[in-house]
Amino acid sequence: MTVKSVVIVGAGHAGFQTAASLRQSGFQGSIHLIGDEPGLPYQRPPLSKAYLLGKLGQAELHFRAAKFFDDHRIDLRHDRAIGIDRTNRRVTLASGTAVPYEHLVLAVGAHNRELPVPGAAELDGVSGLRTLADCDQLARRLKAARDVVVVGAGFIGLEFAAVARAIGASVHVLELADRPMARAVTPETAEVFRQSHEAWGVKLDFRQGLAAITGDGGRVTGVQTTTGQHLPADLVVFGIGVLPNVQLAAEAGLDIENGIRVDPYLLTSDPSISAIGDSVVFPSQHAEGHIRLESVQNATDQARSVAARLTGKPAPYAMLPWFWSDQGDLKLQIAGLLAGHDTTVVLGDRTARQFSVLCFRRGHLIAVESVNRPGDHMAARRVLARQPTLSPVTAAEVGFDLKTWEASSR
Repeated sequence: MTVKSVVIVGAGHAGFQTAASLRQSGFQGSIHLIGDEPGLPYQRPPLSKAYLLGKLGQAELHFRAAKFFDDHRIDLRHDRAIGIDRTNRRVTLASGTAVPYEHLVLAVGAHNRELPVPGAAELDGVSGLRTLADCDQLARRLKAARDVVVVGAGFIGLEFAAVARAIGASVHVLELADRPMARAVTPETAEVFRQSHEAWGVKLDFRQGLAAITGDGGRVTGVQTTTGQHLPADLVVFGIGVLPNVQLAAEAGLDIENGIRVDPYLLTSDPSISAIGDSVVFPSQHAEGHIRLESVQNATDQARSVAARLTGKPAPYAMLPWFWSDQGDLKLQIAGLLAGHDTTVVLGDRTARQFSVLCFRRGHLIAVESVNRPGDHMAARRVLARQPTLSPVTAAEVGFDLKTWEASSR
């Protein structure tokens, strides 16, 4: 498929990478990149870490300077897409403009799941952490915050908790599950992170929900838990998951199934529309069926795949998923998808917080978690990208080294 006009809705990781990869692949047609946030497209992962700590400036978040978009003839528009006319191939924007397309790429991302409790919407001092604006607001409030309550012990919640504690705030984390990052990591890894956060002075409260947020004069003063505890708080930050942005696609009549459903080539039910990133449900050879991933790697790799197809090099999307999270002095890196694993083998020293957990399903390696072992992570990505033959028995042998085994098995 070769086209002459591409419109990209969404200027996050997936949208920006699509535009950049199209030009890198020699695409000479028009590119319109439509983002609903002001300013230049930016990276999101540093928001809850280096940027919030003040170690990274706003300009350093930008994927590229303004000159890049001019030099590469990428029409960057700060506007919001409100409709898709599939018959006439036009995207309607909130400003009233209609932008024609030959091919449309939906890189519309996801939005925070809101707190469904009294006080969450009315009181000042309650915030999620998704955008640069969220982060700038939180950075100002953290300077004056004494008591911080974090709702949700996932990646974002724990990254923020580590930063808030490093700044000097008292931090209390509420989590409905029985361990941190329960849906994302093994119990072995979760336990090390629990111990580390507690050593830093973070209070972790598991099997504990939020019943209400209390306030005075329109400002947050505390939270009420589902077990009746009242915790003081002058700042409440929540990270309880995200929901895919499907409204635009749904109203256009595209197939929706916990996200925008696409085929192996990342095409929607309309062959003139691709969809990529956090909002997309796609078939994966690394999972048992269709999945939706919230991952920078997945967003950027899917963008490159679509750009390749639009410039005459189509191939099914088959990239290995991988993830990371920086919390304090812990660097967690995950290669593969561990859902459904039935056996684990731990390499290294959990006490020293330098270890990897190899996850197997029915005797086959499907994922590797690494904590402060970047060499293992890179080896795992290479192993999992091909058909791994490593067995749990071999991995459990005394002296087994994943990097050595990977090199010898190429």
